[in-house]
Amino acid sequence: MKKILISSIVLILLFIGAYYVVSNKDFSPVPNQPNTNANNNTANDAVNKSDSYTKNQESNNIKNNSSKILAPDFTLTDLNGNIVTLSNLRGKKVFLNFWASWCEPCRNEMADIERLYQETKDTDLVILTINSTENKSTVQSYLKANNLNFTVLLDTREEAALNYLTGFIPASFFIDKDGYIVSREEGAITYAEMKANVEALD
Repeated sequence: MKKILISSIVLILLFIGAYYVVSNKDFSPVPNQPNTNANNNTANDAVNKSDSYTKNQESNNIKNNSSKILAPDFTLTDLNGNIVTLSNLRGKKVFLNFWASWCEPCRNEMADIERLYQETKDTDLVILTINSTENKSTVQSYLKANNLNFTVLLDTREEAALNYLTGFIPASFFIDKDGYIVSREEGAITYAEMKANVEALD
């Protein structure tokens, strides 16, 4: 009888703990994307193998929130066809945000990101948002419908997502002028939290 009682109490405590973790995180899991380049992967494996270890190590450091590291570089294209390379932004602070229009917690952040963008667009802060799961027309339609003007980069090959994400969005990374990640936030954050993280970059 005691064993049954103890087992019941343990199960109840585990349930409560799991509920607390889930209920206090405002994010969405990123769905697995189909590999449309399967036939080309073999040819690229030999080329990419030499730097894969470094990239994986950098990614693991970010995900584990360990020692301060250099933000993994990427080159992506915005909705206007402009090419943006992260390392070219050295000397400026960067607020990097991963999102998707199907993600409710992401949508909850959009107005605050837009507010911060409007307030800081003429300063040394660069706000870059990255969409890895949707096509250009879907993203453009969402931005237009919600009067959003901040920069969106399309990560169709998941170049950035694979190095930064832990499997959930939204996710935000705050990068200092030397290109180092100072802080990260997983899940939706408020305008005040965005401001606090940006101010910590000074």
